[in-house]
Amino acid sequence: MPDDTARIRTLITNWADAVHRGDLDGVLADHAEDIVMFDVPPPHDGIRGLSAYRATWPPFFGWQAQGARFDIESLDITAGTDVAYAHALLRCGTPDELAERPTLRLRLTFGLRKEGDRWLVAHEHHSFPHD
Repeated sequence: MPDDTARIRTLITNWADAVHRGDLDGVLADHAEDIVMFDVPPPHDGIRGLSAYRATWPPFFGWQAQGARFDIESLDITAGTDVAYAHALLRCGTPDELAERPTLRLRLTFGLRKEGDRWLVAHEHHSFPHD
C-alpha cells in the first residue's frame, strides 16, 4: 500500500532524525509498549518493553555526542494491511571510526504493526557485520 509505505518511511526517518538529535521523546514516538529490540550492545537476548527500550538510549546519546553520525543511506519497506517490515543501512560511527572503516554500515530491521490507523514499531534489530 503506497500510502502506508510513505507513512512508514516518514516514521522511520523521523525516528532516525530524533536519534541523531538525542531527542528521547522523538525516539520513543511510534513504538509499541511491548517492543522487542535486539541491539549491538548487551543484553544479547534483547530487551522487552518500552521502559527497557527507553533505558538503552541515554548511553548511546552520550557516545553520539562525540560527533558520531547516524545517517540513513538506504531504506526499503514492505507494507501489508496490518503488518510491515523495513530494513535500512546507516552510516553510524565517529569520524575516526568511519575514516578507519569507511564502508562499515549499521544494519537495521524494523517490524511494524498497525493499530487502528497508526503504525507502531514492535520490533527493532540493530547489528554490525562481523568480519
